[in-house]
Amino acid sequence: MMRLACCTALLFVLRLLVGLPWYQVLPAILIFYLGSGGWNFLDIFAKTVGRDLHAASVLLRVKLNVRRHLREKNTIPKIFAETVHRHGDKTALIFEGTGERWTFRQLDEYSNRVANLLLERGFKEGDVVALFMENRSQYVGIWLGMAKIGVEAALINFNLRLDALVHCVTISNAKAVIFGSELTDDRLFYIYTSGTTGMPKAAIVVHSRYYRMAALVYYGFRMTSDDVLYDCLPLYHSAGNIVGVGQCLIHGMTVVIRKKFSASRFWDDCVKYNCTIVQYIGEICRYLLNQPVRDTERQHRVRMALGNGLRQSIWEEFMNRFNIPQIAEFYGATECNCSLGNFDNKMGACGFNSQILPFIYPIRLVRVDEETMELIRGPDGVCIPCKPGEPGQLVGRIIQNDPLRRFDGYVSQTATNKKIAHSVFKKGDSAYLSGDVLIMDKYGHMYFKDRTGDTFRWKGENVSTTEVEGTLSRLLDMKDVVVYGVEVPGAEGKAGMAAIADPSHSTNLEKFVKDMEKALPPYARPVFLRFLPEVNKTGTFKFQKTELRRDSFDPSAVSDRLYFLDSSKGRYVQLDEELYRSILSGKCKL
Repeated sequence: MMRLACCTALLFVLRLLVGLPWYQVLPAILIFYLGSGGWNFLDIFAKTVGRDLHAASVLLRVKLNVRRHLREKNTIPKIFAETVHRHGDKTALIFEGTGERWTFRQLDEYSNRVANLLLERGFKEGDVVALFMENRSQYVGIWLGMAKIGVEAALINFNLRLDALVHCVTISNAKAVIFGSELTDDRLFYIYTSGTTGMPKAAIVVHSRYYRMAALVYYGFRMTSDDVLYDCLPLYHSAGNIVGVGQCLIHGMTVVIRKKFSASRFWDDCVKYNCTIVQYIGEICRYLLNQPVRDTERQHRVRMALGNGLRQSIWEEFMNRFNIPQIAEFYGATECNCSLGNFDNKMGACGFNSQILPFIYPIRLVRVDEETMELIRGPDGVCIPCKPGEPGQLVGRIIQNDPLRRFDGYVSQTATNKKIAHSVFKKGDSAYLSGDVLIMDKYGHMYFKDRTGDTFRWKGENVSTTEVEGTLSRLLDMKDVVVYGVEVPGAEGKAGMAAIADPSHSTNLEKFVKDMEKALPPYARPVFLRFLPEVNKTGTFKFQKTELRRDSFDPSAVSDRLYFLDSSKGRYVQLDEELYRSILSGKCKL
């Protein structure tokens, strides 16, 4: 009776708060009621109902706003015009590098000048211009000015080199390149994602997607326009440019832009500019914890750290040492339709999916071969949902006419097709494949599990193993090369390691390093090398990486030649037991 009473109460709350008709919520609640067990249901209900109702109201609010903007044909520049009207003389952007402050009106005027200049030069709606520049206020003003006249910006990672740089500009069909004077030497919009090494993919960001990503974070984590956000992330990535700068353009928040992250200056900046929200990626948190204790790290007004990738092992230490009440961890790629948010400050979780309102947001963990990331299907051909505690790939049902569930894909149709699977939730449907393995507890909290597939993170960037393998193979005259990530104690993410088939010991390491520096950005270069007679393959000619990862870079476990990329010397040095212990202890920096 208690379960039925709870379900009935929830039905009325949903109808009143969220506005959903009874026939949409009653079947799911009844199914859950019948399939759940007594006190277990009460426990889940009591601990998640507040969180889930908040999430439902956020989703509804964002969906209604997106639909209104689509109906009224409101682009980001039009929404920004409303923001300027409300906050004209308020500080919009602060560039830490110079201390220069731009009001919303000044940002508007600067972007207008950019738009007029482009029009004078003959650019028109639909044209693409590549933006190759380090973080600064002008970066925002330039792409905003482009958007005002319908010119699409291709935001290029300023770490890219040669082939990868040419590739990014080429696939965008850019008619021109705007670049910062700091990049004169060769070293809305499209955001290049999921492999910012080798040959990246250009994810399409339409106006409604930009709004959706910024608004879900804003409302989900209860931000206000009075907050001051510290943004030290690259503006060519969605985290810095949408999740961060988007709060300025759409919601009237002041955003402090830093040219480049500095662990030693981080808290000083927060105090100086009265920041209340800071952005992070997991690596940043570890770098801050490795800094010596200083007074400013607890003298700030920061109430929330917003980002992704904070490891559970340092989560509590980070909150306690720096006196930060809330960790606003979220999960979601630029192009995905299955974003998650840790709205209830659950330690270690990257988000959640409702267990009492599963129909509100159609995402799911499904069984998968973690090595190949191949979906495991049941006798009916449909994917098998994971149970609590069972790892699986996160997927999101694609519904193109739903602003929260659509998938815009990439400039490349081939790349788009690779991220879509069919008959996932039911026969004949379509779903987005995140490519990431997560685990869910009984309350619906999702926890990230490092995937063992073709991508890992290092130095805050995604490293695509297949793309690096192709690049290194070309540099090594088509030798077999396997690239994978290995864990290093005290280091965030995974360091790149390459196993190279070289039975004749013919590799010229000095030449290899010089060629690699031209072809790959620093974070994509393998930290460790392993030379062996041959690289084992499966029956379908796929490289076997499981044993290689398990061996890692331990010279006592590996009889093959091992090398370490000594950044201080700019070359690979042989990895022996003494050097191995030095790396493990943290004396030798990566």
